Amino acid sequence: MPRKLLPAGLAGKRLDSLPVITIAPRTLFVDLEYLGSPGHIGTCLLETPDGLAIVDPGPAVTVPRLQRALHDLGATLQDVRIVLVTHIHLDHAGAVGILAAELPSLRVFVHEVGAPHLVDPARLMRSATMIYGEAHMARLWGEMRPVPADRITPVGDTARCDFGGRVVRAAATPGHARHHLAWYDEQSGIAFTGDVVGEQFPGAPGRAIPVTPPPDIDVPLMVASGRRILEWQPARLLPTHFDLVVDPAGFVAEHEIRLVHWSELVRRSLSGTGSDAQLAEEHATAVRAELEALLPEAAHPYLSNDMLRSNWDGLARYWRRAAAGPR
Repeated sequence: MPRKLLPAGLAGKRLDSLPVITIAPRTLFVDLEYLGSPGHIGTCLLETPDGLAIVDPGPAVTVPRLQRALHDLGATLQDVRIVLVTHIHLDHAGAVGILAAELPSLRVFVHEVGAPHLVDPARLMRSATMIYGEAHMARLWGEMRPVPADRITPVGDTARCDFGGRVVRAAATPGHARHHLAWYDEQSGIAFTGDVVGEQFPGAPGRAIPVTPPPDIDVPLMVASGRRILEWQPARLLPTHFDLVVDPAGFVAEHEIRLVHWSELVRRSLSGTGSDAQLAEEHATAVRAELEALLPEAAHPYLSNDMLRSNWDGLARYWRRAAAGPR
């Protein structure tokens, strides 16, 4: 176990040299400062009697940042015993194989559909390479290493995990990905929502931004998953991107409204002319203007046309599959 998770006098503070805040007793949020920039990807540390648990450890390229944060807290990677994965996308779970290689006793909890892709991430890496290009993969994500199958605990529709008395529940929450899970920590009352109820930009608390990249987007399932998370009656939500949500019901409701609105914009765009690239760019431009009018200026740097174009791609795929009928 760590000698001390939080040095005296630092609780609740955010320092450039220590990108960690306490968000509940024995519960720490770490800004992984993806590509050197704050406010994009976070991970959470839960202190349990069975060792440190990490929720969504992030991509492989942020492992050194995680190690430095642990060191500043009087801990090391060797104190980590448990990884809880919301889904296997590289920005959430790319580091799991590196951690498993360093930590022979590590236990990894992931949806049963996603588990085989952690054991053999080759297909996942090929898909990411097609999107980002081989020249950019090392810089953006790093190497996603295989996780030994005997370290993985596959999770089905629900699970109750007891880590020495600290109970964390899981529920399948598809819509963003077929294998998406949300996790609920009974001790803190925090639900870890991955991407299924969107993201929140720094400087814009409470504003839910849908995340709808291909290939698995399903709008009704995503709406149902948000409502399922609220059945836990969480005190707060923690999306991986980024920071605590203090009004869970309001955030989920706003996400649902914006998700349905954007999906309708995409559906209507499919009857227009132009290539997919042109339609995606038009959608990104329109949605960006919409968000810039809504969000404070401090949040504008977090708007990415790449992300907004990807959102069109995922929603367009959803509508085309719906039009094609059951397979």
